[in-house]
Amino acid sequence: GITIIISRLSLTNFRNYLHLEWDVPHKLTVLQGDNAQGKTNLLEAFCVLATSRSPRAESDSELIHWQARQDPIGAARLWAEVKRASGQLQVEVALQEQKATIHQDENSIDPHLPWSVQKRIRVNGVGRRASNLIGQINVVMFSSQDIDIIGGPPALRRRFLDIAISQGDSVYLRHLQRYQNVLLQRNNLLRLIREKQAQPEQLDFWNEALMESGSYLIFQRHSMVSALEEKAQDIHLKLSRHEVLDMIYWPRFDKEKDQIPPPFVDVESIKPILRQGLKECEREEIRLGVSLVGPHRDDLQFLVNEIDARCYASRGQLRTIALSLKLAEAQVIKDQKGDSPILLLDDVLSELDARRRRLLQETATNYEQVLITTTDWDHLEPGLLAQAAKFQVSEGKLQEFRGAL
Repeated sequence: GITIIISRLSLTNFRNYLHLEWDVPHKLTVLQGDNAQGKTNLLEAFCVLATSRSPRAESDSELIHWQARQDPIGAARLWAEVKRASGQLQVEVALQEQKATIHQDENSIDPHLPWSVQKRIRVNGVGRRASNLIGQINVVMFSSQDIDIIGGPPALRRRFLDIAISQGDSVYLRHLQRYQNVLLQRNNLLRLIREKQAQPEQLDFWNEALMESGSYLIFQRHSMVSALEEKAQDIHLKLSRHEVLDMIYWPRFDKEKDQIPPPFVDVESIKPILRQGLKECEREEIRLGVSLVGPHRDDLQFLVNEIDARCYASRGQLRTIALSLKLAEAQVIKDQKGDSPILLLDDVLSELDARRRRLLQETATNYEQVLITTTDWDHLEPGLLAQAAKFQVSEGKLQEFRGAL
């Protein structure tokens, strides 16, 4: 069958969990517990195993349990056995914290310098890069913080698109990493030109490099938004009953986004538009010392009944849009990969009305593995609870629930 299932999970010194060995063969798992007990941390571990990064942490060092930092070497390890339609594999992500030293002398530790983290990734026992890990396990996580994707800064929307696309396209991730390096080098050169320490002609090389990777990012983002919109419109209409959701992708080809971009035939069709934008903005970029054109300044707009949701939507509307977007993401990944992604629903049921909760739970049954966290068993439909594996989480400890509901 079409499936990705994490059947065993081992966490050591990860966030709240000092040590956890968990057999997770169930299609549906419900984790109940009060707030701040560690439910989200467990779902976060699934995301780290899938993407090597946390959706919540600012840095990898935050993923290591604070008690582990009292040891000579603070470390965390995540290990999972995964069953896929194409076969079984083992995935490991290990983090080791290291204190920065003075003059590279291992015996001279500066207590004022920050900790650095060394990350090791293995797939079936073989060392891999993060770009080789992404796509081995596909996850889609929905939490109450996801409304910030719609109402928050553009960087959150770009990050959402990057993660969604990378899970189905490893080439995209390589272009994204290359683009970020090009952007850093180009910005440094712009500042040197501004200070009369370099010539404008030196931008030609970095402009070509920016166009090469940037055009690929723009094309894939545009394609992903089109696919998401098609799925999300149907989902949103069911959830809201009468509201029409539209999504507009705004690539930044010049200093202002004043018109909807044309449909892109392929990557090559984007390069001349990007080249023209770079040419027109060159003087302003040199004056400011930053790149003003390119996918690092793209944005994604959400309209509800043709009204900008970021400016005018209520919190309830933002929540409905975010839920529609995440469920659409799961469907798109399933269509692209042929494997059903793992669906993670983090304490979102309490913020939905009864009808939306019921629709969400009905949708969840279409996926091969679903983990739902909740503070209250009553937020779940009795029929769903009857077929679910049930656990309680308290102070970072997991215990199977055997009581009556």
